[in-house]
Amino acid sequence: MRVLLIEDDTVLGAAVRDQIVADGQSVDWVTRLDAAAEAMAVAAYDLVLLDLMLPDGRGIGFLKGLRQRGDVTAVIILTALDQISDRIEGLNAGADDYLVKPFDLSELSARIGSVARRYSGNPNPIITHGALEVDLASRSIFRDGKPVQLTAREWALFEAFLSRPGQLLSKAQLEDKLYAFGVEIDSNTIEVHISRLRKKLGADVVLTERGMGYRLGAP
Repeated sequence: MRVLLIEDDTVLGAAVRDQIVADGQSVDWVTRLDAAAEAMAVAAYDLVLLDLMLPDGRGIGFLKGLRQRGDVTAVIILTALDQISDRIEGLNAGADDYLVKPFDLSELSARIGSVARRYSGNPNPIITHGALEVDLASRSIFRDGKPVQLTAREWALFEAFLSRPGQLLSKAQLEDKLYAFGVEIDSNTIEVHISRLRKKLGADVVLTERGMGYRLGAP
């Protein structure tokens, strides 16, 4: 998943960024709304984490602008505004969730996962794929009843395939899901992660479409 974090508090922003990276996701962090608009013009994001009080304006106006343009990117508001009226305003403007500061970072991860599942069309955190039983909420996998341990990057990659069953994903799309702007990526990084997934989950869990990309294998 690729996340855009819009937060001007440098301490909180760094903590949230590090949490998302630790979860194996890609995150771009900006501190102003104009920078956020520029980022969204050149990259496709799965989720926006939006502060409401920013140096160049209110996040509510930014969110309303997204929805008026027909942009359906998932948005979770992160704010110190804790009045019921503030929450109602945010949700009515088109937010998918609302988290009041200060918040626990593990709760943020859970909220992100919940919103992502809703957008993928599978709100149920437990899914079965062939010999695999996957708990999206706890990020646990059992293969033929035995637990399988994935790294954060391996999990994020596998989750990207699970959320788009049958869809062909290019190498560039997968890199965007795992890495932020400016991060140097070895040319064979995706291939290495997929090779490890196949060893742990089964040789046919991810199929290669030569010269085009990869897709989730049949159950």
